[in-house]
Amino acid sequence: MTHKRLFTLLIALFPILATSCSDDDDEDLIGNWIRVSDFDGLARSEASCFSIGNKGYLVCGYDGSKSDARLSDLWEYDMTTDAWTQKASFPGTARNSATAFAIDGKGYMGTGYDGLNYLSDFWEYDPTSNTWSQKADFPGSARYDAVAFGVSGKGYIGAGYNGNFLKDFYSYNPASNTWTQIVSIGGSKRQGATSFVIDNIAYVCCGVNNGDYIDDFWKYDPSTGQWTQLRDIANTSDDDYDDDYSIVRKYANAFVIDGSAYLTCGESGSVRSDTWKYYPSTDLWEQVHDFKGSSRTLAVSFSNGTRGYIATGKSGTYRFDDIWELHPYDYDPDDD
Repeated sequence: MTHKRLFTLLIALFPILATSCSDDDDEDLIGNWIRVSDFDGLARSEASCFSIGNKGYLVCGYDGSKSDARLSDLWEYDMTTDAWTQKASFPGTARNSATAFAIDGKGYMGTGYDGLNYLSDFWEYDPTSNTWSQKADFPGSARYDAVAFGVSGKGYIGAGYNGNFLKDFYSYNPASNTWTQIVSIGGSKRQGATSFVIDNIAYVCCGVNNGDYIDDFWKYDPSTGQWTQLRDIANTSDDDYDDDYSIVRKYANAFVIDGSAYLTCGESGSVRSDTWKYYPSTDLWEQVHDFKGSSRTLAVSFSNGTRGYIATGKSGTYRFDDIWELHPYDYDPDDD
């Protein structure tokens, strides 16, 4: 074969070789998503969730059946037995887009939307007695799509939407059943943000404001009461660490496994399935294997610190009732 013919053959094969290399790069991403026992309740989106020990709790939401109908049932997922159990229904106004957190073995939920009104009531769930009790109302304006976290014995709710985008934040003390306004999160106001907690530090990212997806990223230290801005979650620097970042979105889910956070799903023009791992020691993100269920938004997530799950959610008008667990150190055998 002449050099000219060999060169022509290599040129013809180049697109195939390049595509194959690209596919291999995708397949090499670590992480394996495993589908576990489907959610026993109605398929839904915009539910609220909190985790206590090895149990995840899913409450309320919207199944899309009627424009003004919302759900109020509560379900417990046991990470050890991979089983769902229905618990005492939420006694307040049925709602979607509320926010929730756990403190010292109890779950808390507040704010939200009932199809007509923004809400500001606040409730505690005790899994030992399987009972709900109403607590002091959230003192900020009634809202939905807020963000919340529990850290160092207190709960925090802030941001969201009440006809305007918001960034104010409030701290809840369960011992005294009182709220205190704290310094607002820095940067942008945001609706549909995402939070996670690592080593008693809370992190807030993502969300939307006036049609723009938010790229600033913040951490909150309850020992100092201060917010600190971290590196943006988009390619906004002159350095190369963020060249491949594609993290910004709203209604994402996050959970923590072994001191690192995993963020997945949500939407940014279309529903998402790409998944990113955050390393707090370096303030850097790494892409891992895509969420393996259908791409979705407005799902829920559970974690006990060593295991993480994504459940329910929606794509278009379709609601989901599946649940998936991430095995972060495995590779997906289907990629072989």
